[in-house]
Amino acid sequence: MVSPLARVLVRTPTTVGKFVEDGFWREPDSVALIEEHQSFVELLQSLGAVVDVAESIDGLVDSVYMHDPMIMTPHGAILLRMAKPIRSDEPAHFRKTLEDLGVPILGELSAPSFADGGDKVWLDEKTLLIGHSYRTNQEGIDQTRELLAPFGVEVHSFDLPHYEGPGAVLHLMSVLSPIFYDKAVVYEPLAPVRLLEFLKSRGISWFTVSEKEMLTQGSNILAVAPGVVVLAAGNPEIENKLRSAGIAVHLFTGENVAIKGDGGPTCLTAPLLRIK
Repeated sequence: MVSPLARVLVRTPTTVGKFVEDGFWREPDSVALIEEHQSFVELLQSLGAVVDVAESIDGLVDSVYMHDPMIMTPHGAILLRMAKPIRSDEPAHFRKTLEDLGVPILGELSAPSFADGGDKVWLDEKTLLIGHSYRTNQEGIDQTRELLAPFGVEVHSFDLPHYEGPGAVLHLMSVLSPIFYDKAVVYEPLAPVRLLEFLKSRGISWFTVSEKEMLTQGSNILAVAPGVVVLAAGNPEIENKLRSAGIAVHLFTGENVAIKGDGGPTCLTAPLLRIK
């Protein structure tokens, strides 16, 4: 998840839908929503990524968060089943988009499993971490492990806390974002102990995020290359920590497209190709 990002898929946000009632957003400004997303796309392009932009889907307000309906692997995409009711149709739309782009599909999850892409973190091409959460159950973890077993991929799962309950979103990537091969950003208070112990066992150290900045996507950071990251503006504490350590930080304004929907820059992207 830190190798150079060569190709990435995003989706234009819809302005039609029940953001608060169905999506549990804070009501966004519809004009700013589109403008912020367009600026985000332009930033990714300026950093060297080819950006494929899928059309908006009216009514599916969360569909802008393209990281969640699938897991991209070195062997093709795994389409997921989503527990949040408003998101249940997204994987079918995602399949059509991937087929149109010629992206191979490795497999898909089936009932009774469910999973979100935000609950997975690749440490390397043979090591996948998955959070067991209200959005990813044991069946989802088991089916993902079965699909990847033929390729020698180790899948390690970690229980996430209850936090604010099933209605709120707490993904593994809410508390962990790799930014270099041996560096990450972590929100420690909600990070599983076994996860922190596992990171240490792999020689990975981390920068800590405050509660205030975790809530404004300060721990959901997109690496576009080793030591080159995209961060939602308005998180000066973690921004300064990263810059002081020599990390190249690129900011984007995401008050509407990111903060109000509880999704950071990683959530907005479905990486299709990273190069070694």
